[in-house]
Amino acid sequence: LGMDEIYKLINVAHSASGEEYLYYALRSTGKSKAWLESFEKFVEYFRTHEEERVCIQLLASKLGYVGKYSIYDYLDNLDYLGERSNKKHLILDAILIACFGLIPFQAGYAVLAIVGMMIFNVISYFKEKDEIEPYIVSFKYVLKLLSAGDGFARFPGKKESIFQEDVERLQALNKHLSNLQKGSFWVVSGHGSLGGNPADLLMDYVKMTFHVDLIRFNQMLKFLRNNVSEVDELNSIIGKWETAIAVGNFRTGLERGNGYCVPELSDSKQRGIRMEEGYHPLLSSPVKNSLEADHGILLTGSNASGKSTFLKTVAINAILAQTIHTCTAKSFSAPYYRIFSSMALKDDVEGGDSYYIVEIKTLKRILNATEENGRPVACFVDEVLRGTNTVERIAASTQVLISLARENVFCCAATHDIELTELLKEHYDNYHFEEEIIDGDVCFQYKLLKGKATTRNAIRLLEIIGYDGEIVEKAQRMAEGFLKDGVWNA
Repeated sequence: LGMDEIYKLINVAHSASGEEYLYYALRSTGKSKAWLESFEKFVEYFRTHEEERVCIQLLASKLGYVGKYSIYDYLDNLDYLGERSNKKHLILDAILIACFGLIPFQAGYAVLAIVGMMIFNVISYFKEKDEIEPYIVSFKYVLKLLSAGDGFARFPGKKESIFQEDVERLQALNKHLSNLQKGSFWVVSGHGSLGGNPADLLMDYVKMTFHVDLIRFNQMLKFLRNNVSEVDELNSIIGKWETAIAVGNFRTGLERGNGYCVPELSDSKQRGIRMEEGYHPLLSSPVKNSLEADHGILLTGSNASGKSTFLKTVAINAILAQTIHTCTAKSFSAPYYRIFSSMALKDDVEGGDSYYIVEIKTLKRILNATEENGRPVACFVDEVLRGTNTVERIAASTQVLISLARENVFCCAATHDIELTELLKEHYDNYHFEEEIIDGDVCFQYKLLKGKATTRNAIRLLEIIGYDGEIVEKAQRMAEGFLKDGVWNA
């Protein structure tokens, strides 16, 4: 469905937390009515309160980004380090300090021992430092999260009722996680920096000699591994607020352009959908279409006439309705769906699956979902079973689509096989797109029309593109002969 491009369109987050939460939100269609209603209040508050919005964006920009991986990748990978004991480091420090204590009694031997211990400590330090280096990134981001969480809990709108629960939770989480900040400068100071600050250089020598940062790292690691869920919650609250700002910005852009609406979603088991003047959000000058369907629809039409774009328009709006409570339409109402698609498929070379195998596996996944209890299923199928021959495609497509014409399923399918419009007329409403030939060129209106398609343009497009006239003429004659007699003649 091209949702990655939708994500890029909406994303104006200034931190990894905001970006990752938005991505998560756009993929999570199972949100409750209560969550969506609460999120709606956040979106509209930030849209209408510029000072508070800018304050949060500035705090998020200070939080920044975590690196080339997700914060959750870094947190999950902490388990690879396992339990790390400080016993070795403390023993080495004790021996080194004891060597310094011998100087008044055996200065010569003490100096030799000190030099030997320092060399040993430095060698062992770099060996262990290399192991933990990649994980310091996550430590630094979590520390920034604590700072941002404190700022979020103090922002100008904190006393508003919609923020009270989150603010109280932010304060509690910051207090609970505050132990991470104690002595953390030993671990994160100078990390990733190429500067030659004398204070940093002195601190580096202290680290190499006494392993202070390794000792504190192990303490922080243990604490962090035991409190990953709290870090997740802190990250999610900050991310949710940034996502609300991003969605508000998205709405403002739509308001100035082609318009938007807040959807009407119901817990009804009815599968029908209502969309007035819906359009694809990635199109700058879209042709808007409306749809009112109580059961499945079958789309037919010529190549490039708009079938796939319309399928995506309905599917994307169904997703946006249940994720960010915003639709690119004048109005949109539907039940809470479980949403599936079979579109833009590719063969799996590495897995050894042909296009047809990938296609039937995808359709089987949808069929399996329709047999499970839960919310109604909305599925979007583009060119059903086009990966096989005509006879078997029409036969199998008919039966698959009949199986998807259940009480708990809204199926929106597109096909070039006009035969399906007759075979499925008891189960699906027929809609189509068509084109006009103007001054020898094919012009598309992109308007949804009732009924089945009555025009074809595949051979005409060969001529317009510049194919040899003989190829076009013979192809047209073959097609007309088959439509008349039902027999192919080369």
